[in-house]
Amino acid sequence: MKRLLGHQERPMPSSTLLSRDSDAHQLPEEGLHGLHRAAARGDLARLRKHWWLKRLGKNRLDQAKRTPLHLACANGHADVVRFLVQEKCLLNLCDNTGRSPLMKAVESQHEECVAILLEHHADPNLEGYRGNSALHLAAAAPNTSLTEMLVEHGARLEAKNWGGNTPLLLAISSNHKEMVNFLLQKGATVCCMRVSLALSLEGSGERESVLSERQWVLSETRDVAGYTAVDYALQSGHIGR
Repeated sequence: MKRLLGHQERPMPSSTLLSRDSDAHQLPEEGLHGLHRAAARGDLARLRKHWWLKRLGKNRLDQAKRTPLHLACANGHADVVRFLVQEKCLLNLCDNTGRSPLMKAVESQHEECVAILLEHHADPNLEGYRGNSALHLAAAAPNTSLTEMLVEHGARLEAKNWGGNTPLLLAISSNHKEMVNFLLQKGATVCCMRVSLALSLEGSGERESVLSERQWVLSETRDVAGYTAVDYALQSGHIGR
């Protein structure tokens, strides 16, 4: 096992790494005032009043350091997102949990909001809570449409969060087969799969169950070159022929 892992630090469970990111869906309006409440409600008519934006500021932060754009993205108000983007609001500000508006939209799986932000060059590689990027969140969801949009706009497939997990590793640990295959076809490295499987078994009280559940990772999934994790393990000598 040590040879296979190369003495790497064991990644943290994906549930631990993503748990604080799970509170963004349909943000409540309690405690919101003025511009932030209008954005959270999707009240575009009120936002269109230019005096309103000039008086309060389109990048004004609430107590959680969220901009109106954060709230519109979290609640899926694409028309408000489009309006705020056209008003030249800042796209990459992060709230007090390190999440950008793009991350909010990805977490809540609001594809139109994600598309608008990416088209206007929102950064897909910002690191949020525990180092997770927007692509980590899309892979863990799992949502292949969002993942494809992010990759097409430069999201790094091999980005690692604080636990050393790439988006591919998160997909494997959650047993999301379709997402695993999708990321591989987009160019994610297959060697990560071998490490992920080994780590999921290390220290597990249910080794046989976990192995049975994830053995498809080693033998069935192939990268863009057509190789499986077993092929790479054979070539590198990690397992015997």
